[in-house]
Amino acid sequence: QVFTFNRVEIRVQPSLKVKNGAPMSIICHADISKNTDFQLKHNFTIFKDGKLVFMTISEKEDARYEIPVAKSSDTGDYECTVKADGKLGFSNPIYVWVAGMTKPILTADKKEVSEGEVVKLRCELPEEAPPLEFFFRKIKTNSAPKEKRVPEQNQNFSEVEYYIEEGDNILQFDCFGKRQVRSGWESSQHSNKTLVTVKEPFIKPTLITKPSNNVTEGDQIEFECSTVVAEIRDIEIIFQKNRTILNSVRDKKFLKYSTVATQEDSGEYLCKVEQGAVSKTTKLNVFVSELFPKPTLSASMTKLDESKDLILSCSINGFRRANFSIVRKTSSGDILLKSSRVLAIKVNVNDTGSYTCKAEVKGIVKESKPVRINVYAPVSKPTLSVVNGSPEVVLGKPLQLICHSVMGTPPITFTFYKGDEIKKNVTNDTYATFLDEDIGLNDNGGYRCDARNNHSSGVKTSNILNVTVIVPIRDASLGSVPYGEVEAGSDTAFLCSVKEGSWPIDFKFFKKTDHEVLLHEVREYSDRTIWHKKTMKRRDTGTYYCMASNRASMDVRSRPITISVILAAWQKGVIAAFVLTAMAGAGVVALWWFLRKKKKAKGPSMEMSGSALAPNLTSEKLPRQPSDGNYYSGSGYIEDNENHMKSTDESKGPDLESGEVDYTEVEVSTLDPHRAPEQKGTETVYSEIRKTNN
Repeated sequence: QVFTFNRVEIRVQPSLKVKNGAPMSIICHADISKNTDFQLKHNFTIFKDGKLVFMTISEKEDARYEIPVAKSSDTGDYECTVKADGKLGFSNPIYVWVAGMTKPILTADKKEVSEGEVVKLRCELPEEAPPLEFFFRKIKTNSAPKEKRVPEQNQNFSEVEYYIEEGDNILQFDCFGKRQVRSGWESSQHSNKTLVTVKEPFIKPTLITKPSNNVTEGDQIEFECSTVVAEIRDIEIIFQKNRTILNSVRDKKFLKYSTVATQEDSGEYLCKVEQGAVSKTTKLNVFVSELFPKPTLSASMTKLDESKDLILSCSINGFRRANFSIVRKTSSGDILLKSSRVLAIKVNVNDTGSYTCKAEVKGIVKESKPVRINVYAPVSKPTLSVVNGSPEVVLGKPLQLICHSVMGTPPITFTFYKGDEIKKNVTNDTYATFLDEDIGLNDNGGYRCDARNNHSSGVKTSNILNVTVIVPIRDASLGSVPYGEVEAGSDTAFLCSVKEGSWPIDFKFFKKTDHEVLLHEVREYSDRTIWHKKTMKRRDTGTYYCMASNRASMDVRSRPITISVILAAWQKGVIAAFVLTAMAGAGVVALWWFLRKKKKAKGPSMEMSGSALAPNLTSEKLPRQPSDGNYYSGSGYIEDNENHMKSTDESKGPDLESGEVDYTEVEVSTLDPHRAPEQKGTETVYSEIRKTNN
């Protein structure tokens, strides 16, 4: 038995779009080929949106899922699978849309409510599945419905509360639902309308004025506010103008308020009745006509010098029958100056301030706009100085000046000058500052300032301030004479100089050791200084530097120099003479020892031949004769010694070449060639020994 699935398909009857409430069938069909005609059991499974909704086993190749009444919740993607003898076939999904939604059901927890209470509504879509959206509507006669939207993700009903407001007499409520489909949003029909009757706990208040709402200043005006209440307890009546509460009563249904009308009393008045959460309001406009205009205060002068005369006068345009008074305004209150239309005074600086006049007619008091009077004392001669106190400034640094007047009524205008050029104008109370950031090398004076106020005396000028410009030290250098190597015991001059810098300059000389050692310091009105260090010693060898500073307060350090203290020439000569003397002494001792040794060894033969050779030794050196080793030529020794001394002298330099010549007498023994008896004699041999001056 061989079979195979050709295809599995799913379809809907009557169509893919079904009207809500109509019957609907989902059919799953398996197209199978067999090699013979045999029975085969089919396991059909139908899914909606991935969830199992129907399953059956049949020998037929079709399975039918019947939905007698289609609802909007039946909308979705359907697919089916067929399993037979271990083989499995799948259909493609199809989308089924059940158009339309069931009509919602609306219920209210109350049929009759009072103003200020709350009514609770419930809207339900019994045959629909969430998510859903519910819309509640409050319908009032002659006004647009008020709508509330409530989304529900997990249930097919929703509840909402409505507050019953003032004027809600007879109310109707309804609701409808929405759900989202592929083509957008789908809405249900509107529910049944639910009627709710509203009771008033009290009526809207009544507000009246007596004699009328059009009055004249000075008239008595009376306000009456009343209401009718079902229950007097917790009732409150509030009377106010704009945001100001003028009067109020509790647990009463009647309120009165009276006052003498002024022009400021024109405007809107409000009577409000409150009980619990219910509030009702009545408004009334009142117009108060002007009895007389505001007075006007005039002054003979508003800015004047002290000790001058000031006249203040008060008047009302077109109206003279009034009680006038002139007052001065202060922070602690009004000060009455005179109950009259006119005030004349001789002023001083303490009279500076604001003045007004008041006029009273029929109990109505009106006040003029304030007039500002300024009384000025003359400014004193200003003082110009540097802020930090010293009339100096470092080149390139800013200079801050202050101009100050001890006397004078503010505001005072200060003007700063640099030379004849105006640099700055400042208006302040008693002083002003000026910052000059453009200081040049030649800016050594010419600053002044002016001070003036509104006093008629005019401008006062300060003395001219001369400012010294301090040039900072630049490029310090150190030298010495002699430079580099200095003989011990001699003097050394150290010269420290700067390229530029204002005098006086403080010079300091240091030697570098493990810590810096100050050797010498001096103040000079010059750009250089010389320090003589006496008697240099070997321990003075080291590194030296100098430091220069002036009133610019900047220390400038030179590059270091190295001084080496060496032995003096005479010290070298003493050492050389000592060495030469030691060497000469050693040579003489060696010569004496050598000759004595020879004399003892060759004595007899030397005496025999000495007399025969004596005449020749006086005029020339003895020639060197072949011998058996016992023959010695004294002249040859002296020559060798002479050559040795010359070579030593030449190495000593020119001082040794000018030495004196000494002559030394030496006793010499010789051998006769014929072995004659020894002959003793004395001969003179000249040997030059050069001596140095030292």
